[in-house]
Amino acid sequence: MTSAREHRVSAWDGLAIHATSWGEETGLPPLLCLPGLVRTGEDFSRFGAAHGGGRRVVAIDYPGRGRSGRARDVARYTPEATLRDILDVAAALSIPRAVVVGTSFGGLMAMGIAVLRPGLLGGVVLNDIGPEIGAAGEAFIRRFVAEDPAWPDLAAAAGYLRTVLPTLSFTEEADWLEFARLTYEEGADGRLHPRWDRRIAEMLGGPPRDLWPFFDALEGVPVLLVHGGASTLLLEGTVERMRARRPDMTVATVANVGHAPTLAEPVAAAAIERFLAAL
Repeated sequence: MTSAREHRVSAWDGLAIHATSWGEETGLPPLLCLPGLVRTGEDFSRFGAAHGGGRRVVAIDYPGRGRSGRARDVARYTPEATLRDILDVAAALSIPRAVVVGTSFGGLMAMGIAVLRPGLLGGVVLNDIGPEIGAAGEAFIRRFVAEDPAWPDLAAAAGYLRTVLPTLSFTEEADWLEFARLTYEEGADGRLHPRWDRRIAEMLGGPPRDLWPFFDALEGVPVLLVHGGASTLLLEGTVERMRARRPDMTVATVANVGHAPTLAEPVAAAAIERFLAAL
C-alpha cells in the first residue's frame, strides 16, 4: 500500500480543485480516477493505495464536492465546465496520457475527454455507466443530490444509506460507516450534511441528451465496462447495445451489486488487473 499526497490546483477561473495522488511515475500511463456526480476522490482511496505501487494514480474532487471550492454561480457545475476542470488538473499534474477510471458521471466525463482530448486516453474503465441512464436510477440520484437530512451522527447516516442503497457490496458495518463518512461531513450546527453543493441538483433533469456519439468517440480506445448486475442506472439492454457497437469492449458484471460497484469486488478487481496488464 502506498501513502497519499494532496494537491491543490487552480482552475481556469481561479476556483480551487483538490486532487489526491498515490505512487510515482514508473513509465506506465497513470490512472486518472473520476468519481460519481457528487462523490469525491476519496472513494478511490483503497484503489489508489493498491495500484500506486506500480504506477501513479490521481483522483479528483470536482468543484462543489469534497475539498474543492464552491462556486457562486450554479452554472459553474455544468458537465462542460467539469470536463474543462479535469483537463486543467491533468495539465497541472503533468498527465499527458492516462488510463481513465470513471465511476458513473466520471465515466461520462471520460467519454467527453474522448471528444475534446482523445490523445489523453490510453484506456478507459467505465464503472456502471453508459450512454443511456435508467429512469429509476436517474430519479433517485436527483432526489438524493438535493436532500440534506442533517444526520445527528454517522450511525444514523449509515443506517439511511444501507436502506436506500441496499445493493452496494458492503458486508460489514465498518464499511457502511466509512461510506457515510465519505458522503457527509459535520457542519457548524454539529450535524452531518452532504459533502457537496446541493445546488448541483439544479443541473439535473431536462430533456435527455443523445450520449451515443460520445460513447462512439471512444473508438480505438481500449474499454473495460464494469457493470453492476443489479444496477438501476446501467440497464442490461444498454450494455447489449454498447457491446454491439464495441465488440472489442470487455465487460465484467458484478452479480447482485447495484450502482455503483466499489471496484474492490473480486470480479471487478480481477478484470481491472487483466485490463491494465493487456495495455
